[in-house]
Amino acid sequence: MSRFVSAALCTLFVFSVGSAEAKAAYNAAAGKVVYDANCAACHKTGIMGAPKTGDKPAWAPRIAQGEALLVSHSIKGFKGKKGIMAPKGGNAKLTDLQVGNATAYMVQQSK
Repeated sequence: MSRFVSAALCTLFVFSVGSAEAKAAYNAAAGKVVYDANCAACHKTGIMGAPKTGDKPAWAPRIAQGEALLVSHSIKGFKGKKGIMAPKGGNAKLTDLQVGNATAYMVQQSK
């Protein structure tokens, strides 16, 4: 019985650490560099219906959908009612982490 309890406690600990890391997976500060070099071309001006960075009313419903969905759309691309998001903003050389960081930066600037 004590082995079972120990195993259960270890499992809970591992999952709790994993959950904390998942919440802090993206680095908005590192995302600024990616944003400036790749994302600002559309998100600074609103080209192709891109929500402008800092436009709180435009970003609010997107932010409400959750970070995971925003990052997924940013990585895979998305066609919405108001515009189009090319996969990885049209730069296939970006890693998923870089795209997630840039997304976190835009969300941070748009809350």
